[in-house]
Amino acid sequence: MDAPPAFLPSTPAELAQRGWDALDIILVSGDAYLDTPFSGIALVGRALEAQGFRVGVIAQPAVDGMDDIRRLGSPRLFWGVSAGSVDSMVANYTASGKPRRLDDFTPGGINNRRPDRATIVYANLIRRAFRPCAPIILGGIEASLRRIAHYDFWGHTVRRSILLDAKADALVYGMGERTTLALARHLRDGTDWHSLPGICHAAAAPPPGALELPPYDAVRGAATAGDDAAGMASRQAFLQMTRDFLDNQEWRTARPLVQRHEQRWLIHNPPAEPLSPEQLDAVHRLPFQREAHPYDAARGEIRALDTIRFAMTTHRGCYGSCNFCAIAAHQGREVRSRSASAILDEARDLTRHARFRGVISDVGGPTANMYGFGCAVMTARGPCPDRRCLTPECCPRLRPDHGPLTRLLEQMRQLPGIRHVFVGSGIRHDLVEADRQ
Repeated sequence: MDAPPAFLPSTPAELAQRGWDALDIILVSGDAYLDTPFSGIALVGRALEAQGFRVGVIAQPAVDGMDDIRRLGSPRLFWGVSAGSVDSMVANYTASGKPRRLDDFTPGGINNRRPDRATIVYANLIRRAFRPCAPIILGGIEASLRRIAHYDFWGHTVRRSILLDAKADALVYGMGERTTLALARHLRDGTDWHSLPGICHAAAAPPPGALELPPYDAVRGAATAGDDAAGMASRQAFLQMTRDFLDNQEWRTARPLVQRHEQRWLIHNPPAEPLSPEQLDAVHRLPFQREAHPYDAARGEIRALDTIRFAMTTHRGCYGSCNFCAIAAHQGREVRSRSASAILDEARDLTRHARFRGVISDVGGPTANMYGFGCAVMTARGPCPDRRCLTPECCPRLRPDHGPLTRLLEQMRQLPGIRHVFVGSGIRHDLVEADRQ
């Protein structure tokens, strides 16, 4: 009997190998298809596959023709569209606006496969290629952080929600496994999905009880407005929009948000509950190959694999609340840690990988040393709405304890076949100094 296929299908030959005539879901990405838990497309695809859905991947489709996007046919349920692991404009340009020549997520390393504003481009490409078109669902970091009206550095303008610019059917924001799986089930069963947590969609009228953000017309001039009364009003509206948005990003307490964009309304449902430790463990037990799909690997070396192939995630979320950081708006402030036993099991699995040479390159998360401890208030009620955990000083309710992390690293180092274990994620030195254990 033939061994089961290792990767999610990306070519017609793989569909034939599985005996499938069509897919339920096709995921489109601005990155090469790297089958690792550090790739959003792989995470969501594997989670859907584990629940019985037929999932395929089209990575970095050519946008100058239709053949590439049509190679797997049309999905029965929906298209999932992501720009990749990084906002496509950040991936394609330096802060001074110069084009980036190299890209670690593209085969061969030359940055010539991901279009600017890739989420919008891919959605438009799909709509042109298929008529009628299955629903288009946006996801990934680019869509997630552009889900309401937002300042765009590259154009020095305030742009509309990317959902409306892409003319998509819905947007899944944050870490999307739970929401995408629920959405797939609703679309399969023909039931209404519009109230799902973690979803944005457009409507002709706002639902009752939602908090209304300042409309797009009120904030669109904030980036270029002068110092007259109209300019001051536009900037003040943008500040109010941002405050209301950030104050409603915790799944226990968030209100539904709405924002008028011309004649349509953006409906922003409250965030989905983060995965529990048990669910995080289950996601990381999925059969990731920790390799590039052969279709992409044949095009050249993908340098990102050198960093993430033998890296491990210990937790999600970060309560640092740094003003320059988007993690709180994407993963949330509440930290959910995986169990030590599951992490050690994953490390043992790594030692059986054909390319493993005894070095685990990273054990961590958004902030590596937030693993394994927290705050009783946050666990029970969520992060405090009126204070930050670490600024101006460490909250007395937070009891930093690096014992779980150091014990985990020591246990991992003792496993047969492992020579070195590194922490390559960020470390908060203020947490280290506050640890009295």
